[in-house]
Amino acid sequence: MEPTAVVTCYRHPDRQVGVRCQRCERPICPQCMHQAAVGFQCPDCASAGARRSSVVPVRTGGDEVVVGKVLIGLNLAAFVLAGLAAGSIAGTSGGVFERFVTWGPFVADGEWWRLVTGAFLHSGPIHLLMNMFLLWLLAKELEGALGHLNFLLCYVVSVLGGALGVMLLSPNAPTLGASGGVFGLMGALVVLQLRARQNPWNTGIGGLVAINLVITFTLPGISVGGHVGGLLAGAVAGAVVQPRSWPQTSTGVRTGFLVLFGAGVAAFAVAAATALAGDVV
Repeated sequence: MEPTAVVTCYRHPDRQVGVRCQRCERPICPQCMHQAAVGFQCPDCASAGARRSSVVPVRTGGDEVVVGKVLIGLNLAAFVLAGLAAGSIAGTSGGVFERFVTWGPFVADGEWWRLVTGAFLHSGPIHLLMNMFLLWLLAKELEGALGHLNFLLCYVVSVLGGALGVMLLSPNAPTLGASGGVFGLMGALVVLQLRARQNPWNTGIGGLVAINLVITFTLPGISVGGHVGGLLAGAVAGAVVQPRSWPQTSTGVRTGFLVLFGAGVAAFAVAAATALAGDVV
């Protein structure tokens, strides 16, 4: 049996360590650890991150956002296509909306894709831009820390959680928008910060969630089920997913469990639509 190599802090070679910076992956000791959005960073990376403003103090960097850019591009493309089909950028009618919006009676009839496709449609430019702005900020915080696959899984699970909330609370109302996925990413970030022993209220994400929940429950025309369902599903995803900088002892198991959880949420959403949705009038 070969001896295990000893890893020491890059700033203090006399100290054996087991934690690496989430950005540059250099080994760091407790004295050199700086709390980041998820996990810890070395003093050099923390100093560079502190010079940039963000919803939470430290970003992982836009250069690491790949899935987030693809998701934003898909939302933009869907908005253009839906607008062309409807003949108006502010309308919610037309063939694209009718075929792909999240709507319980059609989900119950076997059109299961609506659980996901509705998350790529928006009712107007403001609706789209607000969701894409938050998606971009959250992708910059999470994708680099989690990796592309885990970030995508968190988003898909959040979208499905939002669809489940819709099927439970308002299955007969056509629902659209990326808000469920965005709320889920906020929930995942809160839980990941708590797992890293950080205070979400100090980083700003706690206040962002609180403000958006107040808006959800006070303004008309907002899907409470979509927002709350996405938030809760994303929080579960944050409890399960494994950030890249943390010990990788069970990454495959955690990823597999996240996939199974997403499949279970989708199945539950279909069952809820079957049980609760009425006929289309």
